[in-house]
Amino acid sequence: MQMKLMLVDDHLLFMESLQYLLEMNGIQVVGKARNGTEAVVKARGLKPDIILMDIIMPECSGLEALKLIKAEQPDIKIVMLTTSEEEEDLFDAIKFGASGYLFKNTDAKELITTLEETYRNEASISHHIAQKLMEEIKLYSQDEEPHLKEGTESGEGYPLTDRQREILALVAEGKTYKEVGKSLGIKERTIKYHMGKILEYLHLENRSQLIAYASKNRILDN
Repeated sequence: MQMKLMLVDDHLLFMESLQYLLEMNGIQVVGKARNGTEAVVKARGLKPDIILMDIIMPECSGLEALKLIKAEQPDIKIVMLTTSEEEEDLFDAIKFGASGYLFKNTDAKELITTLEETYRNEASISHHIAQKLMEEIKLYSQDEEPHLKEGTESGEGYPLTDRQREILALVAEGKTYKEVGKSLGIKERTIKYHMGKILEYLHLENRSQLIAYASKNRILDN
């Protein structure tokens, strides 16, 4: 089944160029919006599989639209594509349920790979973003106590197997499921199974949230 995608950006020329690139790679662009308000309205009617959305836009920002769309239609996957390198924007995107976060200087191959992985429920995060995320959370953790579940200290008590910890550590580096499987010598579907179990136990939606949670709660420290 062909992926259905909606583009949201206030720069029309950029959107048209991006649409051409996506369609050349077999992705169907079902609609475009120029701001967050328009995106929320169009998402209701178009019901795309994925929304690729800028953050900085007039009237209603991408982050505000992300929060509204996920509240109304949680099954729609949203990938933020932006020039913003503000740490607060990255954390808000993860908190509001973004499945991915990319900079506009990302090369075409990484963009298409991220969208394909997101479509397959393998929410992707680039190595650069993963590093940035881990660095910021480590700094944050020096000033605040991690919010652990009752009965746990520094990640103790989490029923993760050694194999799951290995997988989580590699995912935190920004590796894809295929790359993790190759590193550990196990099948990609086994990686997906373990990741599903980890996300289910921790009540998280995607790997971006998982990386933030694992670092903040020091799950991988032991």
